[in-house]
Amino acid sequence: MADFGLRSYQEEVVEKALQGENVIIWLPTGGGKTRAAVYVAKRHLETRENAKVVVLVNKVHLVDQHFTKEFDPHLGQDHNVAAVSGESEEKDFFALVMKKSDVVICTAQILYNALINTEEAKHVELSDFSLLIIDECHHTNKESVYNKIMRCYLEKKLKGERSLPQILGLTASPGTGGAKSLENAVEHVLQICANLDSAIVSTKNYAPELEKKVPRPIKTFDIVEKRPNDPFGDHLKWMMKLIHDFMDLPRDVRLRECGTQEYEADVVELEKHGVIEKNRLLAQCALHLRQYNDALLVHDTLQMMDAYQSLKEFYITKLNAAFDGTDFFLVGLFEENEVELKKLAMDSRYENPKMAKLESTLLKQFGPGVPSKGILFCKTRRSTHCLRDWVLKNRTLQEAGIKADILTGAGNGITYMTQHEQADTIRNFRQGTLNLLISTSVAEEGLDIPECNLVVRYGLLTNEIAQQQASGRARARDSQYSVVAQKGGREVRRELINEYLEELTGKAIDRVQNMSPQQFRRKITDLQKQAIIACRVAESQKTEKKSRYAASSIQLFCRNCFGLVASGSDIRLVDNAHYVNINPDFKNQYKLGGQLNLPKSFEDWEPGRRICCNNVNCNKEWGYEMKYKKVAILPNLAIKYFALETPDGRMTAKKWKDVPFAVEDFSFEDYYKDSFADYLD
Repeated sequence: MADFGLRSYQEEVVEKALQGENVIIWLPTGGGKTRAAVYVAKRHLETRENAKVVVLVNKVHLVDQHFTKEFDPHLGQDHNVAAVSGESEEKDFFALVMKKSDVVICTAQILYNALINTEEAKHVELSDFSLLIIDECHHTNKESVYNKIMRCYLEKKLKGERSLPQILGLTASPGTGGAKSLENAVEHVLQICANLDSAIVSTKNYAPELEKKVPRPIKTFDIVEKRPNDPFGDHLKWMMKLIHDFMDLPRDVRLRECGTQEYEADVVELEKHGVIEKNRLLAQCALHLRQYNDALLVHDTLQMMDAYQSLKEFYITKLNAAFDGTDFFLVGLFEENEVELKKLAMDSRYENPKMAKLESTLLKQFGPGVPSKGILFCKTRRSTHCLRDWVLKNRTLQEAGIKADILTGAGNGITYMTQHEQADTIRNFRQGTLNLLISTSVAEEGLDIPECNLVVRYGLLTNEIAQQQASGRARARDSQYSVVAQKGGREVRRELINEYLEELTGKAIDRVQNMSPQQFRRKITDLQKQAIIACRVAESQKTEKKSRYAASSIQLFCRNCFGLVASGSDIRLVDNAHYVNINPDFKNQYKLGGQLNLPKSFEDWEPGRRICCNNVNCNKEWGYEMKYKKVAILPNLAIKYFALETPDGRMTAKKWKDVPFAVEDFSFEDYYKDSFADYLD
């Protein structure tokens, strides 16, 4: 192991895995879990006949990172190592990639799709590989893709099948699963072990070496007093009260304090209630109140102008979309108060004191000629953009030599980053072109980011796993971990609770590790049987729900204007992924917007233009047109933009899997049978 560069604590945690046992390696961020896994894979390939390794990750950008940084450099000379993600063409013939490769690194969804796919070129079995490495394996719970894969494994294991791969899980913390007591935390750790069919291992003999390699940062609470006066926030709350009075809240509805996550949850439910009760006034007021609440949340964390701008951007989309008196009131209210809001937002006397505290926190670590590196964690993509703009315009921070940029999750839309943009940003950070990353949670987990001497948590409420992972980014000697928060605020309380939960996780793992092998095996086998039974019951209930109504008895209404636009019988499922309307008359219900551009291409389809409701000034976004097999133009709909009228009343659904009727599969031949009947006979 010495020639591979493993430290003593890494050698200790891989010992059981090298003996072929299923294990979860528990090491902190920066402790070298991935390097340990590469060594296990190397020895597995060298000592087992017909060995094949699959490495699962839960984010697309980690596929390339694991390939280029760890597995290919150490294994590529003697073995065929392949990387497959949703952005690579190899996903379309995954089974063939598996056959010709010794090591395959892929996203969990790619493997799960292959396990359930019946096409020969795309289907694989668990018996096709001999070692399954699962990165960030604490996500193996509930309905995660990791857990769906492991359910396939457990189904076969409980039936007595032998040809199953060895499991190697990697995690910085399994967490407590929301448990606050030791007994419940132990149960959570056991459930993770059961889901992965693995024991959890950590260093016992070389803990001092690990602590030296991954030193704990110096933690500080940088606290600010509450604003003594807040005329901008008070004005927003006054406008919200006017909306409350206008919509005449139902007696049984109680909205919690404005400017909180709880209030947001309340108005989300209120909008649903309005849709279900066919009360458009209530539904629209709730939607607008959510925007005001978002502005208050921004106001609490960022500059007043950022909060004003967030509201302004929302109302720009509403100016030409007034549908009835409710819309005219809501848009008019903002227009009447816009000048006053902007004036208050520009008054520096009432600026957010957290921003000044954040500035002083950064200046403690950064200065001209000081080689510092830091990560500033915040909650939303909008926050990252606002904070970057603030840093770039702040003369004091610029004179201190701070070179900042954002790092957010990959996806579609203006505020998302592409995988290449992420890689460029991290490379610039590593090379020193940048020295401050302003990031959402994407930088907490998995990404190969250089050692930092400053980590700042700003306006965040997260669990103990995210807190530990963020703290683990401050790995340089004498590094600082700062929590910038308001005195008596929830961030401080949550941080202290997470410290307790981190300690509780350690105690729970220790208790699980001290169970006798027989007791441990008996316990996780019981949990596995319970999980499989619960899964089958849930599947049965899901099937029952899907067949509750005939598709023809369901009507779809626009969620904004409440206009009738389609029947459930018009909907078809394309390639088990896209829900489209095949009724030729449906094109009269929508109008076309701008082209949808996605950062990757697809095998059988390409995105077209966005579509929105054509009812007067409604303009509610519904989805986009897709070109299928180069000829069929199909409107691809998101069910969250519609209300469903069932024989028993109106309802809403977040995703198509939640609708109470079965959707038929799309048939290319049936779609064109009237046009080309002579050719299809």
